Amino acid sequence: MVMSATYRQSSRATPDLLTLDPQNALLARGPRFRLQAEFIRDQALAISGLLVPRLGGPSVRPYQPAGLWKEVSHYGSTPATAQTFAQDHGEKLYRRSLYTYWKRTAPPPGMMVFDAPTREVCTVQRENTNTPLQALVLLNDPQFVEASRAFAARLLRTVPETERITYAFEAVTGREPDSEDQQRLEARLAEEIRVFKADPARARAFLSVGASSSPLLEDLATHAAWTVVASLLFNLSETITRN
Repeated sequence: MVMSATYRQSSRATPDLLTLDPQNALLARGPRFRLQAEFIRDQALAISGLLVPRLGGPSVRPYQPAGLWKEVSHYGSTPATAQTFAQDHGEKLYRRSLYTYWKRTAPPPGMMVFDAPTREVCTVQRENTNTPLQALVLLNDPQFVEASRAFAARLLRTVPETERITYAFEAVTGREPDSEDQQRLEARLAEEIRVFKADPARARAFLSVGASSSPLLEDLATHAAWTVVASLLFNLSETITRN
């Protein structure tokens, strides 16, 4: 199905298509919708190079807020029997979202913000909302900040300076940036470099988010500034939308 011409057609609505099929009941154009929660997380990890694509294995516990299960769990007589959330480490933090351990009474908040069902009942079709919390997750969740840092490090190590913005934009969105995109990203990059050069401690603290062993670059200000740019790209509407 995914290789069919109907599935792969553009979601761009021309006047003729709107006249012939205004509700898209006849599939005159491709549907445009926000990606599902699991896809958004996996996409960021894949672009950053952190994703562990290995298939199979037990469930994993990636980053979650502290005390996540506290209000809904029964506590045993010893720490070993207490039903508390214990974060995994190493490659388990970067497995596909399919393998995330799911406690139905306290599901992963980052998944819930993007309308993943609680799994308490069968769900025929997921809701598709658009809220400020979604942008806050993409900007502040350790998983996405860490993905931005790793992607920035890869850009700085492997891509020539004059090509970085174009490469980064195309890697994330699937298209080349136009002149306005280019100018805005260049301006943001220059501003962030200025900010972080004036406050090296802030740059180091920002780059300390996440457990990956990727070493920091010597120029912390530049690395931190590119991390902000990568985070901005991960937060674009067209990045998390299927067009």
